[in-house]
Amino acid sequence: MSLEELWQLFPIFLVEHKSEWKDWYESEKTSLKKILGANVIKRIEHIGSTAIPNIWAKNIVDILLEVGKIEDLARVRDLLVKNGWLVMSESPNRISLNKGYTEQGFAEKVFHLHLRMTGDHDEIYFRDYLCHHPDIAQAYQELKLSLWKKFEHNRDAYTDAKTDFINHYVSEAKSSNFQESEKCHQKTLDRRKN
Repeated sequence: MSLEELWQLFPIFLVEHKSEWKDWYESEKTSLKKILGANVIKRIEHIGSTAIPNIWAKNIVDILLEVGKIEDLARVRDLLVKNGWLVMSESPNRISLNKGYTEQGFAEKVFHLHLRMTGDHDEIYFRDYLCHHPDIAQAYQELKLSLWKKFEHNRDAYTDAKTDFINHYVSEAKSSNFQESEKCHQKTLDRRKN
């Protein structure tokens, strides 16, 4: 299947924030820990727009999984593939996998797993910064909504068009030494209660 055919079958689509995304993540996190064992996982986090309260997102839960040794990358990849994950892309220090893509289109639950070495986690800075700055989160939502139909069948262009915005706020977060995962998570829980 060509890239264009894949993009037709799996278009960009955004939906309003769903509280169940957090539950999808927690369930998949438990599954990953069973598959891989606690010793190999140095960090596992819910990232991407589904982890940011109250903004529209693709109905795909992104998970960051960090390992401590370079040799663990291939071993973890192989274990995940044996358990239904598909490799999307691979470089020496990063592997992207997915689950929930079928020949008929998206499954009910779709996941992207970003397998990285310890410390390679700009997405956490971005998530936490937006979680603590709802005005920036809303600006990000507006950017995504403006790009959605324009790049509905071109995932690479959609991602590229968001890169400057993301990089800017990752830099902001890093320059202010901003990283408050637990507080971000608590804010998400607090917003659910209200």
